Amino acid sequence: MKTWPAPAKLNLFLHVLGRRPDGYHRLQTVFQFLDLCDELSFAVDESGRVVREYTLPGVPDDEDLCLRAARLLQRETGCTGGVRIHLHKRIPAGGGLGGGSSDAATTLLALNRLWGLGLDRPALAELGLRLGADVPVFVHGHAAWAEGVGERLSPLEPPERWYVVLCPPVHVSTAAVFRDPQLTRPSPAITIRDFREGRTRNDLEAVVRARYPEVEAAIRDLSAFGPARMTGSGACVFLAVEDAAAGEAVLARRPGGCPGFVARGLNQHPLHRRLGEFA
Repeated sequence: MKTWPAPAKLNLFLHVLGRRPDGYHRLQTVFQFLDLCDELSFAVDESGRVVREYTLPGVPDDEDLCLRAARLLQRETGCTGGVRIHLHKRIPAGGGLGGGSSDAATTLLALNRLWGLGLDRPALAELGLRLGADVPVFVHGHAAWAEGVGERLSPLEPPERWYVVLCPPVHVSTAAVFRDPQLTRPSPAITIRDFREGRTRNDLEAVVRARYPEVEAAIRDLSAFGPARMTGSGACVFLAVEDAAAGEAVLARRPGGCPGFVARGLNQHPLHRRLGEFA
């Protein structure tokens, strides 16, 4: 059965510009994919049922983003087809690497094709936004400068560098981080030129480091080798390195025992590279 990749992502920076009237925060960030991917496969049928053939500890059916994406696509298109979904999970959950959002986007893209629905990417991205703010960038399939809640996307070509990523064994509550009273001073908007010249940070990092000693320790350990930064709302942290060998050397020499991996940054989603109709 064909497998469909769902890559991890990094937020190369994350600025919080303020809170909107609806309670969400206005953001600026840059998304870049990683070559670390979950793998999904889909067995379509005529049953009309959406079934998962895998388990995700602590994630019931009604919270599983793959199932939610498939059922949303059914409802919005009137599709009567069914599917059995298998997910091979490689991306650490709850670390700010976007695994759930990426899985949802790949489900939308795959079933749109396998069910013969014919929706274009903007339509799929609009559906994806209803599942999560990070889903549209995976649907569109290109590294991007993002604003709004992360859904207003402009394609970007940051260097496709190698990264060491450490994954502290803690699940960060994004909602709690955004509610933290220390996150009260909005950042001014910046330009893409500011990003290219390195005038960026992650505004959530100080709050997360104060709340989660495991993240503080990972950043401290990785910072011994260069400027480390948290991705998204954490808990994962990353460091750009020269090549894969340099990354493996950092992993071998890091002071703590925090798990991690080495991956290459990608500006194009591997699914879009593979399938010309999504290019």
